[in-house]
Amino acid sequence: MADQPSEHEIELDDTYISKSARKREMTTLQKLGEDLLNLPADQFSQLPLSNQLREALDLAKRLKQREARRRQFQYIGKLMRSENHQQIAETLARFEDDKRFFRQRFQRLEIIRDKLIKDGDQALNELINNHPELDRQHLRQLIRQARKEIATDQAPAKKRKLFRYLRDTLQS
Repeated sequence: MADQPSEHEIELDDTYISKSARKREMTTLQKLGEDLLNLPADQFSQLPLSNQLREALDLAKRLKQREARRRQFQYIGKLMRSENHQQIAETLARFEDDKRFFRQRFQRLEIIRDKLIKDGDQALNELINNHPELDRQHLRQLIRQARKEIATDQAPAKKRKLFRYLRDTLQS
């Protein structure tokens, strides 16, 4: 009982953090470490991490046993306390925002492609009015091929080709 501060000492010391709060913080840092583990190599290399933390994360990737992995993440959480975890979390959030942006762009292009195939010239004219840099003749050819492909129940190679053309030319 002597090792715990009294209520009076707690009121005087604003820096006192309860054991539960420390555990929550450690769990948060461990979770952040797990999120780092799931990053692609190119994004992982952009993170501001110490060599010791990088080595610990590399080891965690190789570990397969559940208990060993759990202990390694506890160690990663401990190392994260000395890192600038705010900056790491912000970088992870930026990566997530980029991923969300590309996913939305991908979905938007799929909608445009499907509308072009379904509505034909009306959708094509609308798209050309919004994006005059597109090649009308080439688009018509791709739409016609995609429709033919759908009618004959073939693999969607031409739909993919139409999508790729839209993706490459509509860089927005």
